[in-house]
Amino acid sequence: MANQPTPGSDPDPTPSPKMTVMAFYQFQRFDNLPLLKAELLKALQQFQMKGTILVAHEGINGTIAGPSPCAEQMLGMLRAIPGLGDLAPKRSYCDEYPFLRSKVKIKQEIVTMGQPDLDPNQPGEYVSPQDWNALISDPDVVLVDTRNDYEVDIGTFTGAINPNTTRFRDFPAFVEETLDPAQHKKVAMFCTGGIRCEKSTAYLKSKGFESVYHLQGGILQYLEDVRPEDSLWQGDCFVFDERVAVDHTLEPAGYIQCHACRRPLTSADTNHPHYVRGESCHHCFAEKSAADKARFRERQRQMDLARARGEDHLGDGAKATHAERRLAKRSAPPSTPAEP
Repeated sequence: MANQPTPGSDPDPTPSPKMTVMAFYQFQRFDNLPLLKAELLKALQQFQMKGTILVAHEGINGTIAGPSPCAEQMLGMLRAIPGLGDLAPKRSYCDEYPFLRSKVKIKQEIVTMGQPDLDPNQPGEYVSPQDWNALISDPDVVLVDTRNDYEVDIGTFTGAINPNTTRFRDFPAFVEETLDPAQHKKVAMFCTGGIRCEKSTAYLKSKGFESVYHLQGGILQYLEDVRPEDSLWQGDCFVFDERVAVDHTLEPAGYIQCHACRRPLTSADTNHPHYVRGESCHHCFAEKSAADKARFRERQRQMDLARARGEDHLGDGAKATHAERRLAKRSAPPSTPAEP
């Protein structure tokens, strides 16, 4: 097993084919959010990074990708921000950009739980991936998956409770209805990269739960550190980029995403009669109106036309193409009227 890096350390990056994907978060008080947004957006463009960074008064949360040398330069810029000197991203690697745009957004929360008075700096006890199996094998431990239903559907830990939420904002209601601090003495929680557990475990502690634990580094760190033959993870892990999901080796797991509802789909799902590429799948067919489906259908048609021209339909590439067309149109000499 690989040793887990000490929080704040900078492990030597593994050589990558082309792109480094960096997922990171840190709860840190920020005041001038517009200025921080401008600095981050400038750095993303300067270092050829794509992805999304969220900033709020409570901290920063992002997943970005770019050429590996540029990614390390971007990390240096992030660590130069006061309070982020120990920022320790989770790295993975891919051959192409998994994102279309460079975005920085100002939010009320960097992960939305709808609990503005909660102090995320009072989380539960961190448990390393190496110690996680022993913890969740304890029959007195209640194991809770803090992720949403579509994430849980494709993979989770053995014995985990599915809260059946469609968004993280629903999680407090699950706790109120299902968990009792007088009955559930030990509660362990996990999520993709760790950020949701910072808030979910802090929430449980605020409600009187005493022995609360969460998986340090999240599922992705566990998959990296624990050998498949020793693993209690079953299935694949949903990720919020163009890879859709990764397997136990952190390689793309072969899913596609429904462009209408964003749920992950297997190749078998695409054979369902309710699957129409870009328009619907068996999950959302009954949820979407005829107007929605018509709009999705037209979006897919435009994407196909752009692809046939060798252009990007969405993202920064599409913006550049449209800008070039406008410039060419303005620069073109006026047409000469035809002679009568």
